[in-house]
Amino acid sequence: MAVARHYPVYLDLHSRLAVVVGGHQPGEAKVQGLLEASARVRLVTRCLTPTLSLLVQQGRIEHVARPYRRGDLEGAFLALSVLADPEVNQVFWEEAEALGIPANVMDDTERCSFIAPAIFRRGDLAVAISTGGSAPALAVRLKERLEGLIGHEYARFLEWASALRKPLALLHPRFGVRREIWYRLVDSDVLELLERGETDSARRRVQEITGVLLPNPKAPRSSHAA
Repeated sequence: MAVARHYPVYLDLHSRLAVVVGGHQPGEAKVQGLLEASARVRLVTRCLTPTLSLLVQQGRIEHVARPYRRGDLEGAFLALSVLADPEVNQVFWEEAEALGIPANVMDDTERCSFIAPAIFRRGDLAVAISTGGSAPALAVRLKERLEGLIGHEYARFLEWASALRKPLALLHPRFGVRREIWYRLVDSDVLELLERGETDSARRRVQEITGVLLPNPKAPRSSHAA
């Protein structure tokens, strides 16, 4: 049996510092992905795209307007380089390794302690596809196929699932009972109803299965005279 080289994992980057070295379109793509994960981003480059310039002006990213130099990774939780300069990338890699920071050098699997997969999101649902660096284009094409199969109804479903967790635990303290209910919910027609736009029917179906009434944001609020 072949032994996999990489261990798939989702990192919590919320408010953690991620450093991106290099600009242009590859740098922009890395920065946007990190911002989607709520990371604090430091961009080290003189080359900004219009989108990156806007992010700098809005104060959404920290910009170091010069080439990378040793020391730029200080305090980072994660580091990525999109440069095509092997000598600079070697220094970048050595610094990351010395500091114990997971690092990725684009198109250089020997200087990667993690693989950046092709990712698409539907709310809290994140699907990441990696070929271990062998064929990133294949990962992109597979991602595009899955995007056509997994619609935005999954995002709504997960919003509801998040809202259900606490009240469901109070209503059904036994984990085994809750687990059975969760599988009944996932295997039900709720996603199909949401896909067809039948939100009210889907909400009622959730209540039938879980015993929990989800709030209806469209429902009128009662008013009381003073």
